[in-house]
Amino acid sequence: MNSKNILIAIIVILVLLGGAWYLSASSQNKDNERIILFYGDTCPHCEKVEEFVKANKVDEKVKFERLEVYNNQANASLLGQMAKICKIPTEQGVGVPFLWNKGKCLVGDQQIIGFFQGELTK
Repeated sequence: MNSKNILIAIIVILVLLGGAWYLSASSQNKDNERIILFYGDTCPHCEKVEEFVKANKVDEKVKFERLEVYNNQANASLLGQMAKICKIPTEQGVGVPFLWNKGKCLVGDQQIIGFFQGELTK
């Protein structure tokens, strides 16, 4: 290979690495704009949160996603990733309900209901 081909190869590699970095950073920024309620189908604490959400029409005021984790491995994996960002130990799994609030984590029905109560008063 001559020096011109080597230079072109290096430029191509740098462009590809830069693109991969940009996509990764872009994806992380999108996660920091999301509110996600992770729940399990048979979780009694999740049901308490859902009852509060319905009774107070939280869906009309707060835009958030619901992701079920007991029967969906992709959702469970995402929950684990977000828990790690919040430095929550994941070795023995992560409990639900779990709320990802634009880069912050809340765990348990009381914390999550408190968050939604605060959002309703804004």
